[in-house]
Amino acid sequence: MVSAKSVWFDNNRIFLELNDGRIIGSPIEWFPNLKKGTPEQMRKFELWENGKWIHWEELNEDLSAEGFLSFTTGK
Repeated sequence: MVSAKSVWFDNNRIFLELNDGRIIGSPIEWFPNLKKGTPEQMRKFELWENGKWIHWEELNEDLSAEGFLSFTTGK
């Protein structure tokens, strides 16, 4: 199962490092709740279930690592 080891942002994208070593990124605009957040709010996330889920309490956003991978690769 795919899980996230780390999450980070630049000015326009969100990136995940997956447990298998891949690094994937997507435009932040694809995630309206995250885009509304400040850089500080975007950095305040929790990895749940050993990285299967990424949760932003302040932004009311949850992403699954597997869903993020599917969404960004179209698979």
